[in-house]
Order: sequence, then C-alpha cells, then structure tokens
Amino acid sequence: MFDFSEKTAVITGAASGIGRATAEYFLNCGANVVLADLDQEGSRKAARECDPSGVRTLCVCYDAGSSASAAAVVEAAVARFGGIDQLATCAGIYQQSFVPDMTDEDWRRTQSVNLDGVFYITRAAGRVMRDGGAIATVASIAAHVGGTGGHAHYGASKGGVLAYTRGLAKDLAPRIRANSVSPGLIETPMTTGLIERSGEDIRRQILVGRYGRPSEIASVIAFLCSDAASFVNGEVIIASGGAYIG
Repeated sequence: MFDFSEKTAVITGAASGIGRATAEYFLNCGANVVLADLDQEGSRKAARECDPSGVRTLCVCYDAGSSASAAAVVEAAVARFGGIDQLATCAGIYQQSFVPDMTDEDWRRTQSVNLDGVFYITRAAGRVMRDGGAIATVASIAAHVGGTGGHAHYGASKGGVLAYTRGLAKDLAPRIRANSVSPGLIETPMTTGLIERSGEDIRRQILVGRYGRPSEIASVIAFLCSDAASFVNGEVIIASGGAYIG
C-alpha cells in the first residue's frame, strides 16, 4: 500500500469493476476519493462499503461522454476537498459490433465514452490539479493487438487513449505526470459477455493461467499515481498476465 494521506483522487467509472477496485484501493491508502459514475446507486454503495463514515468520499453523477459532466465532477471535487492530486480514468464501455454491421452510433458512442471522455476529464482536471499531481488513464490490451472480433471500435478508442496520454504527459509536464495501464482480460461486469463467448480460448493464452482481478489493475494505477513512480511519465504498463508481451 502507498501513503495517499491528504491526497484527493478522482476515479471515473467507480461504481463497479476496475473503477470500484481503484476507489477502494485509494481509500485504503488514505486518500479522499471522488467516485464519478453514471450509476449513482452503484457508486453510493461502493462509497458506503469502503468509507462507512462518508468523510473521505464524494459521489458525483458522471456521463463520460459529456464535457459539461467532466467539468462538474472537477468542480465538485475542488469544492469538497479543496483540490485534486490524482485522477484515474476507469470509465468505459465494451460493446460487440462487427464492422460490416456497425452503425455510426455504435462507433461514435464507443469513441465518445472511451476516448472523448478521457480528454474531457483530463482537460478539466489538468487545469486545476495541484503541482506534483498524477493521472493514470486506462487503455487496454486491445490497443496493442486490435482486440477480439467485433471490437474494432473498442480497440481504436483504446489505441487513441494511449496516443493521447503520451501527448498529455508532454502538455502537462513538468507539473503533472500522465501514464496509462493496458489491462488484459479482467473479470468485471463489462467483460462477462466476452468470457461467456470465448473466455476459455483467451484464458489459454494467458501465461499466469487465469483472468485478472480488478484489484490487480487498481494496484498498478496506484503505483502510477504514487511517488514511487515519480520518474515515470508518458509510459504504459501492460498488465495482461503475459497474454501480450511486446
């Protein structure tokens, strides 16, 4: 565990999966945590379970595809805790659609949430984050290998997150660091359908012999946002259990 005492972290997609695990991890490290998610009941439940007193948590309704929503999250975080030190962009969608059948809306919705959303929240937070702050974006192994069939739009969005994060690191330097993590197949509500369809085939490609746990990505995010990673900037950590070695 890292010492995040007196730090404030904004975690998007905090109601479930990697986002929820990250919120819990940061709280256990002593941080104040803003749980931002469209699923307000889910984020409130996570906050109650991780911080029963409610002193160190704030739940904010958040639509990743909305610039105004991103600005509102940042404004609420500053109003409640006085500033922002850390940001983890865990919000995302993963919907199957093969290119010949993909609608314009399928494509745009995925880019809006997975890529535009990262831009909106990092832009808003980057304007007010305290010096020495850190941003961790969540990309995907799909950014490196193109993803499974039916997810070209998802792979494209996550490839964009990687490229954007590298540019973001340059634009915010030296005041704020920005890095990315590319998870492999992690057992979350978002990946349930994929695991049911082809999970066993994918599992056989994972060198550690199992799917990842959300907490295992949360710990990487925490590392990237910690002083232990103070000389790490504009980088990506692939956490795939050895499914991708590149």
